[in-house]
Amino acid sequence: MVPQRVSLLTLGAFQLPELRRFYQLLGWEEKESSTDQYAIFTTAGVLLTLFPLEELAKDAGIELQNPKEGFRGVIFAIIVNTPEEVDVVMEKVKEAGGKVLREPSDAFWGGRTSYFADPENNIWEVAWNPSAIFDERGAMIEF
Repeated sequence: MVPQRVSLLTLGAFQLPELRRFYQLLGWEEKESSTDQYAIFTTAGVLLTLFPLEELAKDAGIELQNPKEGFRGVIFAIIVNTPEEVDVVMEKVKEAGGKVLREPSDAFWGGRTSYFADPENNIWEVAWNPSAIFDERGAMIEF
């Protein structure tokens, strides 16, 4: 059986120092075990890591094919506790140098949502979902 969990998300970084700085400017806690070649950030449910893209591809045994172009088909989400928090988070994203793709707005499904890209075009949604349930650590367990 494969355990039903996500433990770690790794973003392949084109410029690790700049991408690391962006997440630091968001106020995210970086683990002491980070190195000059690998950044580890604590989140409520998983660890988010940044690793040089070429090294990541080499480790996985795959060839890079124009990774900077277009939508990669993956969106990460930060689900917040209130509708107002979507706007607050997006202001912090702008201050940190993120690119707003969709300004905060009320969603057809009853929540509030917005999208941004980090400096290397990794796409994030910031949303409030009125039916989201979080555990004591802040990890979402239901929506």
